[in-house]
Amino acid sequence: MKSGFVSLGCAKNLVDTEVMLGIMQSHGIELTANPADADILIVNTCAFILSAKEESITTILNLAEYKQNGRCRSLIVAGCLGQLYRRELLDEMPEADAIIGTGAWNRIMEAIEETLSGRRVVLIGERELIYDAETPRLRTTPDYTAYVKISEGCNNRCAFCTIPLIRGKQISRPIEDIRAEVESLAAQGVKEINLIAQDTTAYGLDLYGKPKLVELLRELVKTDIHWIRILYAYPRRFTDELIDLIAAEPKICNYVDLPLQHASNDILKRMNRPDTRESIEELLNKIRERIPNVAIRSTFIVGFPGETDEDFLELKNFLQTQRLDKVGIFTYSREEDTPAYDFPDQISEEVMQERYHDLMSMQSLISQELNEELEGHELEVLIENRDEEVPEVVAGRSYRDAPEVDGLVYIENDGRSKAGDIVRVKVLAGFVYDIAAERID
Repeated sequence: MKSGFVSLGCAKNLVDTEVMLGIMQSHGIELTANPADADILIVNTCAFILSAKEESITTILNLAEYKQNGRCRSLIVAGCLGQLYRRELLDEMPEADAIIGTGAWNRIMEAIEETLSGRRVVLIGERELIYDAETPRLRTTPDYTAYVKISEGCNNRCAFCTIPLIRGKQISRPIEDIRAEVESLAAQGVKEINLIAQDTTAYGLDLYGKPKLVELLRELVKTDIHWIRILYAYPRRFTDELIDLIAAEPKICNYVDLPLQHASNDILKRMNRPDTRESIEELLNKIRERIPNVAIRSTFIVGFPGETDEDFLELKNFLQTQRLDKVGIFTYSREEDTPAYDFPDQISEEVMQERYHDLMSMQSLISQELNEELEGHELEVLIENRDEEVPEVVAGRSYRDAPEVDGLVYIENDGRSKAGDIVRVKVLAGFVYDIAAERID
């Protein structure tokens, strides 16, 4: 029996997909990349914002065609969309044979067996689950890199965010269990670990009574992993101890991912964020002073309800003065059942788009200037692939670039490197997102 799988959304969702694939593989189900050959088709959906919901629904409907034109006998909708709209999906999408919520990925075989027997089912866990080191997992990332989910759910209550509704409260994995998984990945040849959670800096708060990210990192650096990257770190718990550990430990990438969301104190308060512009700037100053050559990434929302021209200009001024290395800009998405859904002074789509393009244009110039400042510097690069059209050029990432979301380093005249190699390069030219370099080792 063969299964096809589509995973949508974030890396945290991808890990859930890989765990479901591992469970299915352990039961003898083969994975196929061709949906026409699949007996079972599974979509692990995203529902974070409206555009993600629309993409999920379109994907479901596209795959449903293989029930008529392929071998598919079971179409399963898993993940966030199923968690939020489980009954509506079953009632309004007859194409779907099963709905599996985010807390029920461990019941994937039950869903398969039920649907192949002709029964439509909804499987929702009572509370969120998080996998452990012993859970079967079929990684879909390249051999040299992996995501490791250290906790599930979120206790923050940002006014715009659906994550607590979808994923529930925080559930952290024990330190020893995470280390066991990382040791296993290192033994498989993985060189880069990307630690993920809804809020990595809150890791351990539920399990140990206080955040334990520093203690976790001190264990993970003892493993045979070359790079450890921390993603989704919130500023409130980005402590001096964490800053000093990143600065001192060569295995931890000098890369800081802080989803700041805004810089106007009025908007931050309306978002139910505990930060202020002043506290954010103080943290950024400390990070830059104490972590050598640090790369800082963040995300921001424009068009949040009540965002005045003055609020927007304050955000623009913040980005101009802080000159962050990597920036993602998003327009506000009005999501049902979030506090911000009912806020007055909703911003028009036209104004949101104007503000989005204004910031993106400005940030593009900043990013290019920062990349140009790297010219002449040496970097260590993890090779990812070779350019099919220009075989003598290979592409990779430095410590400054997280997989999927950041730019690439293009290395010229390198006929030796292969995926997974780590090489030293000299930067030749910087561009908006990528840089060009030459190998020097």
